[in-house]
Amino acid sequence: MNIALDMMGGDFAPDELVKAVRDYISEKTPAMVSLIGDEQQLLPLLAKYHVPANAYRIIPSSEVIKMNEHPLKALKGKPNSSIAIGFHMLASGKTDAFISAGNTGAMLVGSLYTIKPIEGILRPTIGTVVPMENGATGLLLDVGANADCKAEHLNQFATLGSLYAKYIHGIEKPRVGLINIGEEEGKGNVLAQATYPLLKANNQINFIGNVEGRDVFLDHADVLVCEGFTGNVILKLAESLHGIMERQKVHTEYFDRFNFEDYGGTPVLGVNKPVIIGHGISRAKAYKNMLLLAQKMITTKLLEKMASAFKA
Repeated sequence: MNIALDMMGGDFAPDELVKAVRDYISEKTPAMVSLIGDEQQLLPLLAKYHVPANAYRIIPSSEVIKMNEHPLKALKGKPNSSIAIGFHMLASGKTDAFISAGNTGAMLVGSLYTIKPIEGILRPTIGTVVPMENGATGLLLDVGANADCKAEHLNQFATLGSLYAKYIHGIEKPRVGLINIGEEEGKGNVLAQATYPLLKANNQINFIGNVEGRDVFLDHADVLVCEGFTGNVILKLAESLHGIMERQKVHTEYFDRFNFEDYGGTPVLGVNKPVIIGHGISRAKAYKNMLLLAQKMITTKLLEKMASAFKA
């Protein structure tokens, strides 16, 4: 098993990434990690943090796609960038997963056009962990990749999210809820009204009906489905609440679980290989958890199970 890690992406690269690799290899049965980046910057840090040489290999890259660059133009114009090399390695089978906290747009473009969607998938999606008040863990998707959707897209998101919740969160029969402005069938806008009957007829999921905004964090559903516009608003609101709590120095066991570093990054669901996108401000803890998530996606054969579901 080999996981590729973009060592040049993110605000605190490459220092925090090297520390994350050091912490990750202390885990039981870690994968080999391919470190894509500037060798002259990486070697002193690997020595400084005493990272065993047999735990990694360095893949040199001479370019970096910056956060403000146009994703498609940058991928085409910078073939020697850490992100472009990472996708090439993943597509050619040289690695089993790819992680980056670099340019999010470039990561989404690379996922779509280099790794490509699973056959039958109309649009891949990205989701985020939802901490429930009672300690449970939910999944909200989409959270920004698809601001405008059709009912068929949301129906596929529900299937992808249900499989993720089962094999990554360990929930045997995940409850799927549709984010809406009321619980009753027939509520909502045109998209919600068109999506409800598709979810109801989807025999690959355990659909429990509509879920209102006030219930998102109350363990009413394990998988919460919406278009990316609504999902991103919910995500940013949750991040804001956590930030307010931090600034007010209010710490509770529940609100501490809103810290994104505890979950690592966001997987792109619906493409043929594991791709995980990290937050630009990720530090070592987040990167380590991204590596652990990538490893779990590989060992559970999640992508193969998704492909089988849509083949059926």
